[in-house]
Amino acid sequence: MTFATASAVDSEQSERTGRTPARTGRTPARAGRTPGRAGTGVGRPGFAWAAPAAVFFGLFAIVPLGMLVVLSFASWNGLGEPEFAGLDNWSKLLDDPVMLESLWLSVLLTLLGVVVQTPVSILLGVWAAGRQRNRAVLAAIYFVPLLLSITAVSVLWRAVLDPNFGVPSQAEWLFGDGNLLGKQATAIGVLVFVATWQFTPLHTLIYQGAARAVPQVLYQAAQIDGAGRVRQFIHITLPQLRNSIITSVILMVVGGLTTFDTVLILTQGGPGTDTTISAYYMYQKAFKSFDFGTGAAIALLLVVVATVISLIMVRLSGYDKMRSTQEGV
Repeated sequence: MTFATASAVDSEQSERTGRTPARTGRTPARAGRTPGRAGTGVGRPGFAWAAPAAVFFGLFAIVPLGMLVVLSFASWNGLGEPEFAGLDNWSKLLDDPVMLESLWLSVLLTLLGVVVQTPVSILLGVWAAGRQRNRAVLAAIYFVPLLLSITAVSVLWRAVLDPNFGVPSQAEWLFGDGNLLGKQATAIGVLVFVATWQFTPLHTLIYQGAARAVPQVLYQAAQIDGAGRVRQFIHITLPQLRNSIITSVILMVVGGLTTFDTVLILTQGGPGTDTTISAYYMYQKAFKSFDFGTGAAIALLLVVVATVISLIMVRLSGYDKMRSTQEGV
């Protein structure tokens, strides 16, 4: 007997006897009610779960950032008490040609890194998501640079590219005099290459996970329609990787604008100031010239620039409007 039939019988009996039918303890589920939410605590975690991370972020991110803002308006050589200097630090930066050049070099290195790393990372990530023979072994070998520190990688490539004892000294037909770090164009090329060699595996991992999440039914339907691998990659894989591409590019932009270790070890801002990017110039001002106020102003400027660029990318790409848990939907 169905529920509707039972209800009809109970109503008929109640009309005859004048009694209200006894409840059996079963009630139909209410529409729109999520099972298990009432009285069980099942649902979205409360703020208490995020409290440890919020405290950690506040102590090691928000508080230092606030101190940086205060120091950027002060004059301090590292000894004694900082003295309020108003906008002197900022006015000096606006009139400093090295500062303007360093900003341009930072943007240039960042753009070159994005242009080079993005297509390479996408292709390698999609390939690593497949089931080719020996794929796991080759992928593990390729991810080795990701395990090394930036300092170790920079020292390694400085030794490899040494014009006297490195590879350039043995291949003059390819490298000329071998002094790749002695010219601005080749020095920038070396910085981009080293960054690509080390950080491409990180972005490859991002694309590998995203490519494996693409529903296989899309590829099966495309094969039925006669689409080859190239068309499947262009019309299915790339659109499904949209969110991952935006995330990866934002990481590249932030990392490129804050690059420091590689420049410090490989070029030290040279030749001259040809590779003096903003992060390295901040180091020179703060820890070589002992002008911590100007160094703090440069650091704060980098934070603002990186944040603005990231927000613009998120806004223009529509990433903030994504609500689906599937890539590209």
